[in-house]
Parts: sequence; C-alpha cells; structure tokens
Amino acid sequence: MFNDKQNQVLAYELDSSRIKSRAKGSISLSYLEGFDIIETANRIFGYGNWDYSISKLEQVSEELNANQNKVVCYKAILEIKVYDMQHSKQVRREDVGFGIGIAKMLADAHESGAKEAVTDAIKRTLRSFGNQFGNSLYDKSRKYPNKQQSTQIQPQSQQYQQPPAQITQSHQMQTQNSSPQEYASLYNIGLTIMEQGQNLVVVGDDIFAKKDSIKACGFRWDGASKFWYKPIEKQQQAA
Repeated sequence: MFNDKQNQVLAYELDSSRIKSRAKGSISLSYLEGFDIIETANRIFGYGNWDYSISKLEQVSEELNANQNKVVCYKAILEIKVYDMQHSKQVRREDVGFGIGIAKMLADAHESGAKEAVTDAIKRTLRSFGNQFGNSLYDKSRKYPNKQQSTQIQPQSQQYQQPPAQITQSHQMQTQNSSPQEYASLYNIGLTIMEQGQNLVVVGDDIFAKKDSIKACGFRWDGASKFWYKPIEKQQQAA
C-alpha cells in the first residue's frame, strides 16, 4: 500500500518540537495540534492522496456555565481514506471526536463545538497511522522532552512591552491556582491562565482562533500589549 519512503517516514520517532502540552486538573497532557496533523498527512501521503468524510456530527449537550455562557458539546464520527500513488488501493480508518464550544452567543458556541469535534476526530483517526500522528503519545512509558514548558513563558513575556496601567511589571508571572474549574474550558483547549501583578493573563498557542472561548470567561483584549487580561479583583468577585 505505502511505498518504502512513506513507510520509512511513518516509522520515524516523533519530533518532540511538535508536541504541545496542556493541564487537565493535576495532569499534564501531551498532544499535537490540528494544523500540524493535517500538514503531516499532506507531506507523507501527498495532496489529493487522502481525504475524510464526516459520518455523523451531532450535538451531545447544551447548558449554561457559571458566567451565563452557552456551553455546547458535539460528537463527530469521521472516516479517513488514504490512497496509494496510483489510487488503485486505499486504506480506511474511522474514529470519534468531541468538541466543546463556549460563547455568549449560542451560534458561536455551536460553531466552535462542531469545529473542535471534527478536528479532534481527524486527529484521533490519523493516529492509527503511527508515530507521526501522535500515537506514541499514548505510550506512557515514553518520556518526551517537553520544549514547550521551558519556552512557553519567555516568548509571551516579550509581548508585555506596554501592559495596561493596572499591571505592574515588577511582578513575575506565575501559575494562577485559584478557581481552576472556572477556566477548565480554556485549559481543555491548550491555554494556560497566568498571574501577572493585579491581572490574570491568557498564555498559549493560536490564541486568536480561541478568542470566543477566552471572551466567554471574562477576559478583555489589550491591543497595545497584544494579550488577553482580566483584573484579579473581578475574578475574585465572580468566584
């Protein structure tokens, strides 16, 4: 089915620089991002040599959280087909993914939840092709060096050139431990809540694409400093 070069690449060890991490409670979870998975499939299988179809996309639940935001959960069942170079043979895989959308507007929550469910299903289905799609991350006996943890804060701190007046630069950033359940939706999409002076700030990858979930948790955008923040006093009153 696959040629020698494809088999060789599929058998390579996973590059640790591709691995991201997020906290879920007291556990640190490792994962690959959706765009990275799709780019890897294009690189290994070739453009036009693989595709996917959504077998089912359905809403699982809908509720309001403590901040009166709409929380919508979706489930996606997805099939992926991978073809050989001549398109004379194919391999099929199927798996399920889940996504949670959180927003003030119900339509935005539906959009976010459905998209996340499809992306999750693509990632879970492609992992059956091995290391390059993150299957090795499920092997708890393997220890990958987590480059993100050692570099995550430094690049973000470069953006804090002109913070809002209520943020004092003399304070160092440290992990915010209070009310972890309030921000569980942000942790679940790979973001981290940090404390800087009198504010909480959001740190993580691809923040702009996750802005609806961030706004739903009460954070505001500071255009000058290019980050999302929330006064700690406001967070304490809401708790």
